[in-house]
Amino acid sequence: MNQIAQRLAEIDRKYSQRYIELDPGGYFIIYLDREEELICVKHFTNVISEKGLALDPETGKPIPVRGKVERTANAVFSGRTAKELCIKLFEEMKPPLVNYLDHAAYLGRELVRAETALVSGEEYIQD
Repeated sequence: MNQIAQRLAEIDRKYSQRYIELDPGGYFIIYLDREEELICVKHFTNVISEKGLALDPETGKPIPVRGKVERTANAVFSGRTAKELCIKLFEEMKPPLVNYLDHAAYLGRELVRAETALVSGEEYIQD
């Protein structure tokens, strides 16, 4: 990795550690379907507690940040490009699934990363 790439990666690592207020509209899991050459996005609903924790609306229990969580997606989207998915998520969904602009910006960045990984063959892990 060259020096510019290293500096940029360090900036990204720093910003990935900041506090983010959770979106009451829910959260998204992004993954690749390499066989179909698609970027896939699952949307899950949540309720935000007074303490800022994401809770499962059915059980009222906190949704773990790490590890496997067995929940049913509210909706599943797929597309071949980040732009296609952004249009589906942010322009076509009524009412919108995203309430916060920072959440929309994060999803846009992640979808571009997923598209880049799909094209390059690199592994994609959602930040």
